Amino acid sequence: MKKNLWRIGVSAAFFLAGIFVPADPHWLSLLLELTAYAVIGWDVVWKALRNIVRGQVFDENFLMALASIGAFFVGEYSEAVAVMLFYQVGELFQHYAVEKSRRSIGELMDIRPDTATRLQGDEAVAVDPFEVHPGDRILVRPGERVPLDGVVEKGTSLLDTSALTGESVPRTVEEGQEILSGCVNQTGVLTVRVTKEFGESTVSRILDLVENASEKKSKREAFITRFAAVYTPIVVIAAVLLAAVPPLLVPGQLFGDWLYRALTFLVVSCPCALVISVPLSFFGGIGGASRMGVLVKGGNYLEALSHAQIAVFDKTGTLTRGVFAVQQITAVNGQENRLLALAASAESRSTHPIAQSLQAYAAGRSPAPAPDTVEEIAGRGVCAVIGGKTVRVGSRAMMEENGLLPEHAPEDPSGTVVHVAEDGQYLGWIQIRDQTKDGAKDAMAALKRTGVEKTVMLTGDNERTAREVAGELGLDAAYAQLLPDGKVRQVEALLQEKRGNGTLLFVGDGMNDAPVLARADVGIAMGALGSDAAIEAADVVLMNDDLSRLPRAIRLARRTLRIANQNIVFALAVKVAVLVLSALGLANMWFAVFADVGVAVLAICNALRALRAPT
Repeated sequence: MKKNLWRIGVSAAFFLAGIFVPADPHWLSLLLELTAYAVIGWDVVWKALRNIVRGQVFDENFLMALASIGAFFVGEYSEAVAVMLFYQVGELFQHYAVEKSRRSIGELMDIRPDTATRLQGDEAVAVDPFEVHPGDRILVRPGERVPLDGVVEKGTSLLDTSALTGESVPRTVEEGQEILSGCVNQTGVLTVRVTKEFGESTVSRILDLVENASEKKSKREAFITRFAAVYTPIVVIAAVLLAAVPPLLVPGQLFGDWLYRALTFLVVSCPCALVISVPLSFFGGIGGASRMGVLVKGGNYLEALSHAQIAVFDKTGTLTRGVFAVQQITAVNGQENRLLALAASAESRSTHPIAQSLQAYAAGRSPAPAPDTVEEIAGRGVCAVIGGKTVRVGSRAMMEENGLLPEHAPEDPSGTVVHVAEDGQYLGWIQIRDQTKDGAKDAMAALKRTGVEKTVMLTGDNERTAREVAGELGLDAAYAQLLPDGKVRQVEALLQEKRGNGTLLFVGDGMNDAPVLARADVGIAMGALGSDAAIEAADVVLMNDDLSRLPRAIRLARRTLRIANQNIVFALAVKVAVLVLSALGLANMWFAVFADVGVAVLAICNALRALRAPT
């Protein structure tokens, strides 16, 4: 940019000198303007000639070179230089805008580490991250970026995860916890056992998503590309006819006057504003989404996101935490703590999530005595001997089979219910449920406010749990007991309900969600806890699993689309008006410069608004 600024400054100085020198001698003004033109326009003329040799004739370089050189031939030296000078100013603005967009993404994506500190015995050696393999141990010091995914073996620290999630609040990581590449270690020294190759790590996946996003054009970007390819040769032919036909057919018309009109027509016709500003709008929108922790894999998905009409969600891990917790304890004799202690003791040797939730809840509340023996009954529960007494902990079916369930016992509540009996006496039950995520209800309400007409939940859980979760979150519908193929069929049925250009979003996190993520118009994966298969199949990734980012992303997508449409309408309206005026001889080259460079600069400035993430 400094080089181009110097060129513009030097050229402008010669340009102004050529205007203000005395008219006589004539050659001095021409020499100054030719010098100004050579400084500012040599690269454009060179590109035009090179493209002509390659068979790529009709582009903005050809139009600018032809119009400006033609202006020299009709004696309009200052206007010839002005066309090229202001064109280069517009290019400078374009370069600045693109760099600003790239820096916006780059600040977030500047997460690729140069080295990793591998532990070889007691020695710490700096190596290329590609040389580190699963099972190797690495050292991450305070202030360093985590180079590869792994599990913390030693140490406790605070992590800055903003590059991945958009969250500014540091997260604590301890021994045994997973740590993702791209985070910055803030406080303690960590020893990490690597679990993935560098090419498969979180940082590499994110960079790949962002770098490939520009390859997937939106409908508007694709339209502009096709439009420019057809539009440019048409206006060149029209300019040739404008210069040649009137002097030949109408007596008294001067060729020089019509040639000047044709050259002005060429300058106006340059499609720079459209070709630059529309893709820049979508690039800015992708950058703005990245800044708030939402990765969009292409402009086409950003455009589809803006038309969101139906939002479908997986339950576990998406709307709920995917972690079981004790919800309610009901003891027949009122001794809830003893009931909890017996259940936790009987389940103490199990690794099942239900058993672990019971043990976690009982810790510190009801110390569980060690069981004498434990027998697991597949699909039913466990039978343990605790303090010489037989304790059965399991499902309602287990109680019924052993005649332990009291008559007129109420139906099980939603979630998972663990029944407890001791020495043939029924003691009560414990309700365990997956908890809804903080903010999930507010996110569903925010989606409605953005104009999403229907919110739906799909789950493999039972009907009652599905209804309760859907009611708690304010969803419009819920479909339960679905396998992966059932989810796909349900989504296909919902796709039939769309109207106009509305789209269906599906949000999921598990490997079993990959087929339906791929089937939806826009598949959205939870990036923090989501499986690799889900993230790979998705079109959009919520890096911090925060559902509140989804309505914000939809608002950003809609604003990006509005900006792109504004640029298209504004650029075409001004160009058509000035094209007509130039053909009629009512607009000179200065009007043409505004219609080309001025419109491009205004459109680029408008496109930069897409970088700002909505609150």
